[in-house]
Amino acid sequence: MNHEQAARPSGRSRITDPPLNIVLVEPEIPPNTGNVGRLCAATGCHLILVGRLGFRLDDSSLKRAGLDYWEFLSWEHVPDAEGFLGSLPAGRFHLFSTHARVPYTRLSARRGDYLLFGRETKGLPRDLMDRHRDQCYNIPIFEPGVRSLNLSNAVSIVLYNTLNGIQPFE
Repeated sequence: MNHEQAARPSGRSRITDPPLNIVLVEPEIPPNTGNVGRLCAATGCHLILVGRLGFRLDDSSLKRAGLDYWEFLSWEHVPDAEGFLGSLPAGRFHLFSTHARVPYTRLSARRGDYLLFGRETKGLPRDLMDRHRDQCYNIPIFEPGVRSLNLSNAVSIVLYNTLNGIQPFE
C-alpha cells in the first residue's frame, strides 16, 4: 500500500507540493493539535493526523487553538496508522523522540519530507523507532528533571529549523 492509498483526506484539499509534511501519530490533546494546525497553516506545510485520536475532530478546543486559520490548513486524518507508517517513502521521514540520541539540528531533510511526532503521553511506537534508528532525532533537554517538551512546542522548534535548511528565510 502506498501513501496515496493509505491516506484518506478529510480536510482541505491537499496541497500538491508542501515544503514538509507534519505527522502527529495518535495525538491526544486537542489544543496541541490545534496549535500544530495553526503552525502548518502559517508555513504552508501539510498536517497528517495518524491513527486513533484522543479527541473528536469537531472538538471546540481543537478549533479554538487554531483560531480562524483552519480554512487555510491542508490536513488529513489517516485512521490506519500501521498502513500509513508502512507506506512512507524510505529515507524521506524523520522521527522525533526524547529517547533519540542525535539532535534535531543534524537533520538533513528535503522538500516534501515527513516529520513524525508521537502522542503526548507515550511518544512514537518503540518498534518504529527501533526499525529506523538512523532516522531518529531529539531536542536536547538540559535539565534532567524535565521529561519532555510540549508537543506543539517541539513541532515548532523542529519545523522552523528544518524549513530554514530546505528554503532559507530571507
